[in-house]
Amino acid sequence: MNEIRIYPDPILLKKAEKVQNIDGQIKEIVDRMTTIMHARGGIGLAAPQIGISNQIIILGLGENCRAFINPELISGEGESILEEGCLSLPAIEVPVRRKDKIIIQAWDLEGREVNLEVSALLSRVFQHEIDHLRGILIVDHLSAFKRNLLIKKMIKDQKRSQKKSLAL
Repeated sequence: MNEIRIYPDPILLKKAEKVQNIDGQIKEIVDRMTTIMHARGGIGLAAPQIGISNQIIILGLGENCRAFINPELISGEGESILEEGCLSLPAIEVPVRRKDKIIIQAWDLEGREVNLEVSALLSRVFQHEIDHLRGILIVDHLSAFKRNLLIKKMIKDQKRSQKKSLAL
């Protein structure tokens, strides 16, 4: 099972490629993403986070989990700022400004076009995961100064954690 890619893994920083054919391989990727997301307690995951540069995201609130292929943000309105975390940036939460209500266009695993209007938490999760497909992380919503401080802290914490686990 692929693990979550952690910043500064290069795949997290580049734009993911569009899926050309929704086939059995894409369905296997979605199954793997779903397993990893649930194991890590996430509510959304993008394919680059498991090392696959395809435009695939999954969202799962509770038992319901849906895949969206080549998702696009069509429009949005309203704005709010909330703290967000990310499985690829452990132990970091940052305030991120997002649209409150958005319209999404994507394709499902059967190749059918999906158009959704979503708001509140679901809107935020969609935007977060679509950012991943563009190579944008939550820290990219911060000033360079704040971003560098948080990333240095995260790397220092990871090294400290690795030293502790080696000592056991």
